[in-house]
Amino acid sequence: MSDERPQKPLPELRASDADRDRVVERLRDAVAEGRLDMEEFEERLEAAYTSRTYAELEPLTRDLPVPEGGPVAGPTAAVEPWAGRIGGAGGGSATAVAVMSGFQRKGRWTVPARFDAVAFWGGGELDLREAEFAQREVVINCVAVMGGIEITVPPGVEVDVRGFGFMGAFDQRDNPGPAERGAPRVVVTGFAFWGGVEVKVKRRKSLRKEL
Repeated sequence: MSDERPQKPLPELRASDADRDRVVERLRDAVAEGRLDMEEFEERLEAAYTSRTYAELEPLTRDLPVPEGGPVAGPTAAVEPWAGRIGGAGGGSATAVAVMSGFQRKGRWTVPARFDAVAFWGGGELDLREAEFAQREVVINCVAVMGGIEITVPPGVEVDVRGFGFMGAFDQRDNPGPAERGAPRVVVTGFAFWGGVEVKVKRRKSLRKEL
């Protein structure tokens, strides 16, 4: 099978969530083995969560024994992080409405090509961190009237906010960073009147585990 990865030095390759998970597990093992104290562990843990490339991950375990089964991070670990999460069959609702109430979509759910979210005197939450996507580009159309809608995406997703606010706002405070290879593109559009739509960036829950 041919290698479709870009022809560039390994340290420049972007690390996936699975790569960071492996490093974190190795650091936890090192604490249990007495190789790292808690201060060193916390410093390396924070660095692992914020690492983007192998060049940033590799020094975190360089002075630790190689675990059984091979290196923590290397060419074989460069797995497409979005494989299997895009292009699946849509099976969920394409609409969420909150009228003096709330709605929530989180965990494993499928984001259709177009999703309509309406909040009138209410609130809604759309968490895309563990979601699957019907296609590479999806549109989330939001209507917030005296209400609010919060959209959470993981780092590496391309986000395009196009909504219009009249005495309201479409707010993207966080930067998802450079788009990861194969990541979906999320277009957020719609209208906010005396309400707001906020886009947040948070890491996937699997990367926020505590010791």
